[in-house]
Parts: sequence; structure tokens; C-alpha cells
Amino acid sequence: MKKLSIILITLFMVPALFLTSCKKDEKVTFDSQKALTDYLVAQDLDLNKILDGFVMPAPDDGNVSAKYVIDIRTADDFALGHIEGAHRVNLADLLTEAANAAGKDILVVCKTGQTATHAVALLRLAGYPTAKALKWGMSGWNAAFDAWTPNIGNEAEGNANWTTAVAPANLTFASPKFTSTSTNGAEILNERIAAVLADGFKTTTVTDVITNPGNYFINNYFSEADYLGFGHVNGAYRIQPLLISEGQMNYLDASKRVATYCYTGQTSAAITAYLRVIGYDAVTVLFGMNKFYNNSTAWTANKWTSASPKNLPYVTGN
Repeated sequence: MKKLSIILITLFMVPALFLTSCKKDEKVTFDSQKALTDYLVAQDLDLNKILDGFVMPAPDDGNVSAKYVIDIRTADDFALGHIEGAHRVNLADLLTEAANAAGKDILVVCKTGQTATHAVALLRLAGYPTAKALKWGMSGWNAAFDAWTPNIGNEAEGNANWTTAVAPANLTFASPKFTSTSTNGAEILNERIAAVLADGFKTTTVTDVITNPGNYFINNYFSEADYLGFGHVNGAYRIQPLLISEGQMNYLDASKRVATYCYTGQTSAAITAYLRVIGYDAVTVLFGMNKFYNNSTAWTANKWTSASPKNLPYVTGN
């Protein structure tokens, strides 16, 4: 009887030991993306915070002396003319230059405002919450640097892939995944910002998006009235305000390249920077509605016209 009891106890213990051993061998995979997005929400760095007042128009008197101006155009463009006192730096070295701001609010300048807003989103995530981009870039500062007029267009006019249909219903997708050398939210964020800066400004063209919409997950960042009234790329979603805290980021399909477009390409550039930081393969559609349909009579605000540049002073040389 004693032997039987020992045998029965042994039989019960073996599966238990096996299960315990299995549990010890199981590896829990750390979710770097979730750690980052949780950190961003906790630090009040959701997308709406990044986009709040992130651009400023050129002042009528041209006085930006209170700002630390960072110009991220090429050395050749800078030499042809720049805002007095501006500091030229490559986009990849943005954070190194920002550290020299000495308490001044940062103003980032580029040709059209699009690369600058991309940079400002990264600066705000990196701890410069008052950084702004110069709206329209140097194109809006002085007509001598107008890079907008050659790039406006009307490729949507009469195009079969431009429609006024209602937006497709939002679906929920899995979050993107990436690995990190850290498990700390702040460190993961710094690592991701550095990676996005190193990768450069990621863009696509209006031509490719309207010709091949199936190659992208397209998000139109218009108001609902403008989405319907101006028209949009066929199949484009309208996910706004696109917040992590409200689960809206998961309406983006991380298995596809996410193309965002807006009115000027400036908001979409900032959104693209943010999306790339949190793991999406994201691109901005250059020049936005101004390239899709600049001559549309349905809209006027944020439309580039011959009156958009100001005649503000600049200096030449390095």
C-alpha cells in the first residue's frame, strides 16, 4: 500500500514538474513599441501635442531675432540667401545644433516648410516643446527662394482616382513592431528619434499616390467637410486626430506603407516623422492638396498663390 501511494504521488508530480519547467523556459518578448507609446501618452506627447502651434508664418517685419533659427537647407542654398543670424546644419545633425539654442525658442527653416515641420516634430519629441517651423519655408520669406510655384499642380482634376465618396469605415490593425536596445521608454524614444533623423525625410509624390493608390495605406488629414467638399484619393481614409490615447493609431495598417497627405504637405510631414518614430513605414505626400488640385475653387485657406511670398530681407554667403 505504501509503495502504491509513492507511485501515485510520483505520477502526479511528474506532469506538474514538467509544466513548471515549461513555464520557466517560456520567454516573454518585450514589446518595445508598446513601451514607447505608453511613455508618449504618459509624458503628454501624443500627436495632438506635437501639432499644437508647430508652424509660424513669416512675421510682416521679418524680425525673428528672439528665435534660434536653424536652417536645414543645403550649404549652396544657404549661401544664396538666408535669414540673418540663422545657423545652417544638416537634418541629421539637428539635435546637436538644437543643444546650442541656449534657452531660445527654435525656428526651423527649409525650402518649402515640409522638411522643417518633419524636423520640428522630432525636436518636440526630443524635449523642445516650443520649436516651430517657418510656414512655407524660405519660399514664403522672399519670392527669390520660391520653390512652391514650380511644384503646385492639378493632377487630381479629371482623374478617375479622385472622388467625393464617403470615407471607408476604419478597421483596427495590429501595432507595428521594432526592437530596441533598451526597455526604458525615454531611452527608446531617444533611440527612435536618432534612427529617424539618420534615415532622412521620407516622401512620396502626388503622381505616384493618385496613380497607384493600392500601393499605400492612405490617410487624408482633412476636416470631414473638406474631405467630401474638396474630394480625395479613392480609398483614402480620414483618421483624425490620430491619437495613441484614443486607439486611433491602430486604424493604420502597419503592414503597408502609410502615406499621409494634407493641404500643404507641412502637417503631413510632421505626422510622418511621428509615425516613423513609433514604428510605421510612413511617408508624406509632398505638397499635398496644392499639388493634387491647386486650382480647385472649393478651397482657399492654405493655398499657395503668387501673393504668398513676402518681400523680407535676407543675407548671402556662409
